[in-house]
Amino acid sequence: MFENQPKGLFALALANTGERFGYYTMLAVFALFLRANYGLSPALAGTIYSAFLMLVYFFPLIGGIMADKFGFGRMVTTGIIIMFAGYLLLSVPLGGDTVALVVMLAALLLIGFGTGLFKGNLQVMVGDLYNDPQYKDKRDSGFSIFYMAINIGALFAPTAAIKIKEYAETSLGYSSNDAYHFSFAVACASLVLSIAIYYLFRSTFRHTEGGVKKSSSTESAPVEELSKEETKQRIVALCLVFAVVIFFWMAFHQNGLSLTYFADEFTAQSAQGLQAMCFDVWNLVAVIFIVYALFSLFQSKTDKGKLISGIVILAALAFLFLQYDGEGVVTVSAPIFQQFNPFYVVALTPVSMAIFGSLAAKGKEPSAPRKIAYGMIVAAVAYALMAFGSFGLPMPQTEMGADGNPVAVHVADVTPNLLIMVYLVLTFGELLLSPMGISFVSKVAPPKYKGMMMGGWFVATAIGNQLVVVGGLLWGAVPLWICWSVFLGVCLVAAVFMFAMMKRLEKVC
Repeated sequence: MFENQPKGLFALALANTGERFGYYTMLAVFALFLRANYGLSPALAGTIYSAFLMLVYFFPLIGGIMADKFGFGRMVTTGIIIMFAGYLLLSVPLGGDTVALVVMLAALLLIGFGTGLFKGNLQVMVGDLYNDPQYKDKRDSGFSIFYMAINIGALFAPTAAIKIKEYAETSLGYSSNDAYHFSFAVACASLVLSIAIYYLFRSTFRHTEGGVKKSSSTESAPVEELSKEETKQRIVALCLVFAVVIFFWMAFHQNGLSLTYFADEFTAQSAQGLQAMCFDVWNLVAVIFIVYALFSLFQSKTDKGKLISGIVILAALAFLFLQYDGEGVVTVSAPIFQQFNPFYVVALTPVSMAIFGSLAAKGKEPSAPRKIAYGMIVAAVAYALMAFGSFGLPMPQTEMGADGNPVAVHVADVTPNLLIMVYLVLTFGELLLSPMGISFVSKVAPPKYKGMMMGGWFVATAIGNQLVVVGGLLWGAVPLWICWSVFLGVCLVAAVFMFAMMKRLEKVC
C-alpha cells in the first residue's frame, strides 16, 4: 500500500493532516455554536454554515488561477497565514451581539479564502509528484493514501472539540457559549504544526511548487502539448463530473447540519456496553491498528514482519478488552458522531485499495467516472436508511430558553446505531467518489489549466455545499422521512446522469 510511493506524498499528506484537524475541530461544533451563541433558527444557522462551506470550496478556483501564475508553493504558504488570522479571530469570545456576529463572519471569510489558496494547490502538487514515469501507475493509490491522511486529522477533531470545550467550562469557568471558542483555537495550533511539517520536508516535493522561475529540465517533466480539440474534450468531461459531484456534496455534508441536528434532537444521549466503546476515539484507533496489522500480517515477506504484526494485533485486542465495561454508561454528544466518517475512511482505505488492486490485476477495475457513479448510488442507500429509520418520528420542536433564545428540544431516543450505520454507508460512497474524483482531475486536466481545473472541482464542491442549506430549510418544515428522501432522490438522479454520460467520460481516461 505504502510501497514505491514518492517521498513527497507523505510530507504533503502530513502537512494537510494538521490543517484538516483544525478545520474539522472547528466544524464539529460550528452549527451548534451558531444556534446556541446567537440564538439562530435551524434555517438561518444552516444558511451561514452552508455559505461558509461554499466559500471554503469556491476560493480554490481563485487560488488555482493565482497558482498557475505565481506558483503552487507560494499560494500554499500564503493560505496558511491567512487561515491562521481567521481562526485566531474566531477564537476570541465576544459574546452574541451584532458586533460579535460581524467579527465571526469576517473570520469565516478569511478562513475560506486561506483554505482556497491552500487546499487545491496542495493537491495539485500531490498530483504532479506522479508525472514522473516511475510513479505513473501509483496515482490512484497515492491519492487514496493522501485522502486517508486527511481523515486521520478529522478522526480526532470531534473528540478534541468536545474535550477542550468541556475543559473550558469545568476547569476555567467559562460559560457554555464562550467555551466554544476554545475549540476554534485548536485550529490555530494545528496550522503551526502544518506549516512546520511543510518546510521541514520541503526538499521532497519542491520540484512541484512551480512559480515564476521555471524549474530546470532535470527537475520536472516536459509539459504535455494537447490539441485544441483534445483540450476541449477533457474540459467538457471534467465539467460533466463536476455537475454530478455537486449533488453528492449536497447530501454528504449534511453530516455537520441536519444529521447533527438529528443526533442532537432525536438520538439517544447515552450508550453502554459495546455500543459505548464506539464513542471513545482511542477504541477506534485500536480497531484501525488491527486492520492495518492484519494487512501487514498477510502481506509481510519476513517472519519478523509477521511477528510484529501479530504483536500489534494482540496488543490492540488486549486494549479493547480492558476498555470494555458492560455496566458503564457514557454520555453521547451530538458532535461526536462526526468521528465515524473519518474513522471509516482510515480503516477502510486499505480494504478499498486491496479490492481495486485485485480488480486491476485482472483487468476489471472500474474507471474513475464509473466509481463516481457507484458512489452516488451508495449515498442514496444511506439516505434510504435514514428515511426508513425516521418513519413515525415527531417533528422537531423548540422552546424558549432562559435567555430568550429558542432552544432545540430533545424529543426522541433513536438508537445511535442508525447514524453509525448511515455514516458507514456514506463513507463507502465517499471512498468511491472523492479520492477518485481528485485523481481523475489531476490526470485528465489539460497541463496549462491544472490549477484552474482543480479549482473547478472545488467550485462544484462549493455549489454542493451551498445547497447543504436545503437540510436546514427542510428541518422542522416537513416530516423527517421526506427530508431524507430529498437527498436520496438527488443522488439517484445524479447517478443516472453519470451513467448516461459514461462513454464520453471514459473516452478521456
